Amino acid sequence: MARLQTTISPIDGSVYVERELADAQQIDAALSTAVAAQAAWKHTPLADRMAICERAVTYMVDNADAIGMEITMQIGRPIRYSPFEIKRGFQERGHHMISIAPQTLSDIPTQPKDGFQRFIRREPVGVVLVLAPWNYPYLVTVNSVIPAILAGNSVILKHSDQSPLVSERFAEAFRAAGLPAGVFQYLHASHDDVARMIDDPRVDFVAFTGSVAGGHAVQAATSGRFIAAGMELGGCDPAYIRPDVDLAHAIENVVDGALFNSGQSCCGIQRVYVHADVYDQFVAGVVDLTKTYVLGNPLDPATTLGPVVRVRAADAVREHIRAAVAQGAQALIDPALFPADQLGTAYVAPQILVNVDHSMGIMTEESFGPVMGIMRVTDDAEAVALMNDTHYGLTASIWTQDVDAALRIGDQVNTGTWYMNRCDYLDPELAWTGIKDSGRGCTLSILGFDSFTRPKSFHLRTVTG
Repeated sequence: MARLQTTISPIDGSVYVERELADAQQIDAALSTAVAAQAAWKHTPLADRMAICERAVTYMVDNADAIGMEITMQIGRPIRYSPFEIKRGFQERGHHMISIAPQTLSDIPTQPKDGFQRFIRREPVGVVLVLAPWNYPYLVTVNSVIPAILAGNSVILKHSDQSPLVSERFAEAFRAAGLPAGVFQYLHASHDDVARMIDDPRVDFVAFTGSVAGGHAVQAATSGRFIAAGMELGGCDPAYIRPDVDLAHAIENVVDGALFNSGQSCCGIQRVYVHADVYDQFVAGVVDLTKTYVLGNPLDPATTLGPVVRVRAADAVREHIRAAVAQGAQALIDPALFPADQLGTAYVAPQILVNVDHSMGIMTEESFGPVMGIMRVTDDAEAVALMNDTHYGLTASIWTQDVDAALRIGDQVNTGTWYMNRCDYLDPELAWTGIKDSGRGCTLSILGFDSFTRPKSFHLRTVTG
């Protein structure tokens, strides 16, 4: 009997998508197909690979409105925002990685040496298994799929069971772009089947984005083999507001960084450290702006804050808030201002907490919801110590008009990306990477091809005798 995977829409709790999970024979066939397809694909000229990937990106952009509706139905992001995941971030990242492929994937020469021809070639690793999450379903996936295919690999995509249509849209785009059959495939599969795929010798690299627990599971699955796994595992990201800040700019962007996508961003702002000189003004501005958000049905264009992904996620966010308040935190937002916030639903009112400290989970663990804690600090040193007091390390931001201070402080903060006057954004020209429990490896930038290639040295002696 076929096993069904069911996607429940957080909008109203209804079944939105059902798909059959792959069985053992289908998985075996997909792996064998990927190996055979990659053997030919790696010899396809780079210019042809680039042209196909360009057409695939264009296909997605041309269908962004329809795809946006699917994003909203699957994860609950307001429809006023969903299409722009494709029209902006997806397009920007895809085009950039394509544009830098000739430079980045070219042979690496050595110093000339009489009688020898020597260089390092970037060989594709083979079959790449991409395990992608639901929260930014296209943005995260493009980071791995496009550079992996450009580099000459074949890809099998297993997307979250909350966003299964993403895999199917990628397949449509590559088919329309003329990608040879088997170079890109997708599977709807169980966790146990994914673990068996990782252990299969036909898989050469795993690109995983998800929870810390999921990262440990992937690492355990790779432990019996000498293959690598790139991991982006989330965060509890800080912001530091210095006294020389442009306050209006910081308030607008930090609140957006905390609440956009209902706070369901691995690099969203969750904890904020504010210099005492501007603390009261900052808190007042944040509260006033938060109260203007509209929590409701994401299909309504007026909605600016949709549900979180599922009811149990909403319950977890509420418990984080409740526990903090029980420990002495003060909640500044009355949930009654957001009538859609109801127990038993995925709709959660945004919350701003003060009188918080690092004994509270709200300041140390990922909430993945529309909640932010704010602490008062007295100087840069205290802010640095608090920003570093975490087992995560994905991004951190400083809000100041002093570039020299931003550079000096940034050198002291343990993080993968350090922002000044910005947050919750991935620049495709920069490496996207984390430290500690935020993961390892990187995507995007000229370094974003490294995981999908291996160095092969050519050492040719051209003169003998």
